[in-house]
Amino acid sequence: MEALEFEKRYWKAMEDRDIDAVKNLTRFPCIIMGKTGVRKVDETEFHKNFESSKNMQMQVLDISDITSQTINETTAVIAYIIQLEYVVDGQTSAFRCACASTWVKENDQWLCAMHTESDLEK
Repeated sequence: MEALEFEKRYWKAMEDRDIDAVKNLTRFPCIIMGKTGVRKVDETEFHKNFESSKNMQMQVLDISDITSQTINETTAVIAYIIQLEYVVDGQTSAFRCACASTWVKENDQWLCAMHTESDLEK
């Protein structure tokens, strides 16, 4: 299992606003942790959150400092630094975050079960 490959697919689907690809890579309910706190999100809520950000464009500028580990045949974890650029209503913002994800294999498909993002100091 190459966790980085799945992370890159996930981020590409987010950039492309491809909700079906994102949902096909997500295990529901999924656990998400970020600056707004910790949440367990079902597929309906996930879809609503995705749609609420439809005016936002996102681009992955860089992924670095990658550390991953396969725990067993059905579980892998990955952590990395990501640099993102967001455009909302013509305003551009750049962020660097430390991210971590847990991937699980169910029915021969790898799915993200948990994702965290922590903004890094500038």
